[in-house]
Amino acid sequence: MTPPSRHITLKDLARELGVSTASVSNAFNRPDQLSPRLRERILSEAQRLGYQGPDARARTLRTGRSRIIAVVLAETLTYSLNDAVSSELLTGIAEVLDDHGHTLLLLSGRQPGSRQTSGTASMADGFIVYGLMPSAMLLNELPAQRPLVAVDFNIDGQPMVHIDNEPASHAIACYALATPPRRIGVLALRLTETPCNGRVTEEQPWLTAERTITRARLDGFHRAFEEHGIDPAAVPVWNIEENTHDICAPVIASILDLPDDERPDLLLCMSDRIALTALTLAEQRGLRIPEDLRLTGFDGIAEGQYRSPRLTTVRQDSTEKGRITARMILGLVPAEPSLLATELIVGESCPYRVTFGLTNPATQSLRCTANLGGNGAGRRPLGGVIDRVIEDHADNPLNLDIA
Repeated sequence: MTPPSRHITLKDLARELGVSTASVSNAFNRPDQLSPRLRERILSEAQRLGYQGPDARARTLRTGRSRIIAVVLAETLTYSLNDAVSSELLTGIAEVLDDHGHTLLLLSGRQPGSRQTSGTASMADGFIVYGLMPSAMLLNELPAQRPLVAVDFNIDGQPMVHIDNEPASHAIACYALATPPRRIGVLALRLTETPCNGRVTEEQPWLTAERTITRARLDGFHRAFEEHGIDPAAVPVWNIEENTHDICAPVIASILDLPDDERPDLLLCMSDRIALTALTLAEQRGLRIPEDLRLTGFDGIAEGQYRSPRLTTVRQDSTEKGRITARMILGLVPAEPSLLATELIVGESCPYRVTFGLTNPATQSLRCTANLGGNGAGRRPLGGVIDRVIEDHADNPLNLDIA
């Protein structure tokens, strides 16, 4: 038996267990190459003997690989870890990296040009870039010739993982417009070239759909407006600079405090966080949901489905998006554009045909699987049609026909 007081090497541990040095190395660096039982046996014995694993610095010098994948975030680390959509994406990425013996490194695009950031980035074997960077500086500083995958925005010549935002927003707008509103308002998220937290004027230029997903969502809304005989230019748009309660609350309050004959009775929100803030502020003002105000969101975060009234929204599977992205950066799946499907979830915040709806709001909550794009198995080609309704109440049949 090797005495615990002695410095234990990889070879010592392999000899102790009667396995190859490659098996010991794989237990720490490539766990997918071993059976769970063998890996657990190796790690348990390593812990007993005080072996900490292969020297990462020596391995990097020897192989030229650090087994570190960097996620470059468009927002601050604090925001990204607290935002529900970002944290779900990071969870999916971390799951795959854990399974394949890689380490996750987080970098904020809000701190470009710092020597510490540039030096840290040079350690990574590959990069996942999440969201439109506030500056191209950090992207230009990333080491060339290393794998890179973009999430939710385009980088020329690089693979991208995203949902098709335009048809998804078109579908939810068509659904909401099936009950004719008196006045519509759009609550957008970081849509303008220059910072703007409030109503967008004609003089303020918008970002293009290639640069931001929210412009693609606005395009989907506008297409729905035109199909329903509504002039998109006549629908006011309020821009919100950050998807947090504190930033969007003042903007929403200014809308809800408009006179009754000016206040929208339908708000199309580009995120669930915006919609949930609007719901809370509306309830505080005594507005009835959905009789006085109907709202839709986008993202499908859990919070929107566990409160009452439940939020009508488009759900994207951000955790699966993270898994697909991580598999792509590790070379486990082809590095090519990946389009994920979405779902339309119908809750009480915007039920179907509220004017002629049922008297019991609980029976107006449906879950709809929408054919809103995606290259997953069993999906039809890209389109904007709700093709299946899963009813929460079997005794209340309801058919949706929204083209």
